[in-house]
Amino acid sequence: MVGVVVTLAGVRIAVVGAGVVGLSVTARLLARGADVTCYERSGSVMGERSAGSSRIFRLAHPTPALVRLAQRSRAGFGQWEAAAGGRMVGTQKCALSLTDLAVWASAMENAGAPFEVIDGPSERLRVPAVKPPAAALVDPSGGVIDVDAVRVHLVAQAGHTVVHEPVHAVDDAGSTWSPSGRAVFDAVLIAAGAGTPPLAEQVGISVPSTLAHHVRFTFPIADTRAWQCWIDKPADGLGTYQHQSEPGTWAVGGSLDPSKVAWEVGRHAATEASREAVTAYVREHLVVEPTVLESLHCTTVSGLGDGFTVHRSGSVVTISGENLFKLAPLLGEVLADACLAGSTPTVEELAVTA
Repeated sequence: MVGVVVTLAGVRIAVVGAGVVGLSVTARLLARGADVTCYERSGSVMGERSAGSSRIFRLAHPTPALVRLAQRSRAGFGQWEAAAGGRMVGTQKCALSLTDLAVWASAMENAGAPFEVIDGPSERLRVPAVKPPAAALVDPSGGVIDVDAVRVHLVAQAGHTVVHEPVHAVDDAGSTWSPSGRAVFDAVLIAAGAGTPPLAEQVGISVPSTLAHHVRFTFPIADTRAWQCWIDKPADGLGTYQHQSEPGTWAVGGSLDPSKVAWEVGRHAATEASREAVTAYVREHLVVEPTVLESLHCTTVSGLGDGFTVHRSGSVVTISGENLFKLAPLLGEVLADACLAGSTPTVEELAVTA
C-alpha cells in the first residue's frame, strides 16, 4: 500500500514521542483530518535527540534507495520552508571523506543526485583540516539544518496536540496507558527514540535496544570561516561529523569505542571520555581552537546507522533508525500513511515511489 494517501476525518491516532519525527507525523496526520494526541514524557518538545541548534542535511548515503529518499525529504523541507517563509537547510554543502568513497559516489550517481569527488588539496574542498584528506565526496545539496526554525514550524502546526506525560503501556489493539488513564485509538505510532524499545516489546516488536551516550562539543572559530559540513571517517582514528553550530562556533561529534560510551559507564564517564577524544582530535587535526565552549548530551541506540525500519504489530507502528532528523519531512508522510492505511513500508519500496 506504499504511496496510497488516505484521509479519514475523525480517525484517532496516538503518537508517542514529540521529537522531530513525532511532531512531523503529527502535523501530517492533522493535515489529513485525523484526531491526534501526541504524548511527550519530558516537559519540552524536540528536547532529547532533536535538541541543539543544528544538524547536517545531506543527500549522500551509501545506497541509491537512501539517496532517493533523502531527495524526497529535501523536497519536504522545501515545503516547510515555503510555509514558514524562511530557510531551514543551509547552503554550506557537505564533504564526506570515507574509506568506501566509491560506494557512496556510485549510489549518488545511480540516484541522479549531484555530487563531486574532489582531491584533498583542491580549493573546492573547504574543511578545517590541518592536513586535508586525500579525497572527499562533496554533496552540493548538503548543509546545516536550522533546528530552531524546524521546531517553531512544527510546534505551530502540531504543538496544541502535545500532552506532556509518559506512556507506560500499549497494546496491539490501539490502547495506551498514561497517568491520565487508558485511551483507545485507531492506531498508535511509537517514535520515542530510546524510549521505543520497551514499549515496542509489549506488542512483540523487537527493535535494537542497547543504549549508549553520545556527546557533541562546540569550539570557537572565526565568524568569517566558510567551511563545508564535514563527515570524516578515516581508516584509523576517530570518526567525526562537523559543522558550524552557531556564528563563531564549530561543532564536532565523535564515534568512540563503544565500551567508553556504553550506557553502563554512566553519563559523566562517557562525557569525559568523549571530551578527551574529541578535544585531542581537534588539537591534532583541525585548525580550530581546542577549547570546549559547550557540550550536548543525548541518548543513542547502538548498532543503528543511516536508514530506518518501520515495524507493525496490529494497530501499533514503530520506527527505528539513527540520523533521522534529515529525513523528518519524508518520515512524517511515510508514517502518517502507515497509521492511516495500515501499511508497513520498507526503504526499498519507498525508494521506488520517490
